Amino acid sequence: MKVCWMKAGGLVPLDFGGRIRSFQMVKALASRHSVTVLTFYPEVSDDQHSAVGHLFDELILVPLKMPNRRSISELMDYVRCLGAEHPYSMEKYYRPELHRAVTDLFSRKSFDVIVCDFVYPAGVLNWFTKTPIVLFTHNVEAEVWERQYKVASNLLWKLIFRREYRGLARAEKRYASLSAHILAVSESNRQFFASCAGGIENVTLVPTGVDTDYFHPAPNEERGNQLVFTGAMDWAPNHDAMVWFCRDILPRIRSSAPEVETWIVGRNPSSSLRELVAGDDRVHITGRVDDVRPYMNRASLFVLPMRTGSGTRLKVFEAMAAGKAVVSTPTGAEGLPVRDGQNILLASTAEEFASRVVHLLEDTSCRRQLGKSARELAEGGYNWKVAADHLEAALQRVVRKSCLEIAVPSSNLCSQE
Repeated sequence: MKVCWMKAGGLVPLDFGGRIRSFQMVKALASRHSVTVLTFYPEVSDDQHSAVGHLFDELILVPLKMPNRRSISELMDYVRCLGAEHPYSMEKYYRPELHRAVTDLFSRKSFDVIVCDFVYPAGVLNWFTKTPIVLFTHNVEAEVWERQYKVASNLLWKLIFRREYRGLARAEKRYASLSAHILAVSESNRQFFASCAGGIENVTLVPTGVDTDYFHPAPNEERGNQLVFTGAMDWAPNHDAMVWFCRDILPRIRSSAPEVETWIVGRNPSSSLRELVAGDDRVHITGRVDDVRPYMNRASLFVLPMRTGSGTRLKVFEAMAAGKAVVSTPTGAEGLPVRDGQNILLASTAEEFASRVVHLLEDTSCRRQLGKSARELAEGGYNWKVAADHLEAALQRVVRKSCLEIAVPSSNLCSQE
């Protein structure tokens, strides 16, 4: 197959779940087929894409001059886009240099299939071309923003979140209906997109994967009374999770375990989160790190107090592969094949969450058994090869169907069984 992969947000560094999933999928696909990747993202001083360009037939980079997140400049840019066709989370990328790069690519290359990775590139694609477009959804994006709207307390942000989720709801339904096929990462997401795309047969479930060689148990490194959370802290659901944890859950934990330490590991933590824990020498905010494993390995257990988000959280399987006991909200474990009390502990309220954390800190035997069961689950076929096989098979079906519909073979794939 000749595949065009369109991706917002870049492919590297591998510092948050969506990017990790995209990179693993497109890398595996490129080892078997001709893959051209076009990715656009806010320009950075330490761009790492040169290290992965050799993996693909062509890697087209479109770094964009964009305002800093939650700055006055971004607010002005948001106002500029108020009358645009798409919500700001999509429209902010649609700058002249991106349109030029897309036009140039499709003027000189033809493809068997186009993958629209996340909904965000959708607005720069021609959805009425003869080339089938497959929408790869990592979440129901509107659901992410809707949940943020429901928990937000600041009126301005509440209004922005409301506008975004309504705009994204329209965009997701529109582009799902135009897609030749949809890829979803959880059964609940699959059911949602099936309602937009004409039936469940038009949506393929791509399972979550994890590298169980890279993430593995290291029991000798564990230190007592340490909790860890990993995730990109500039993603609103992660930020909300740790604000809620530090404000409402951690004080309850400390009433029974006063010496407990918390490590918040992930890029771009907000100033408001830092201010919330200022002066607390038992809460450590690292910012971006090259390798999360040392922090995970030292922890007694992994906490995932997510109240918002959608899709699946790769960090859960990474912690499980590392043999860590995990305490999560139901939202945090959403879409994953976990069982409460068997390979994870689930808690919905701050009181219940704190109680379950304290229980595992005090009961070493229970904690280790939970971690052992978690590792066994991660080893049970949830790897990136299996996930990539599902994606490749779905793309092949789409291309075969397209070839039959136009009755003209567009690639060697059309003659394959």
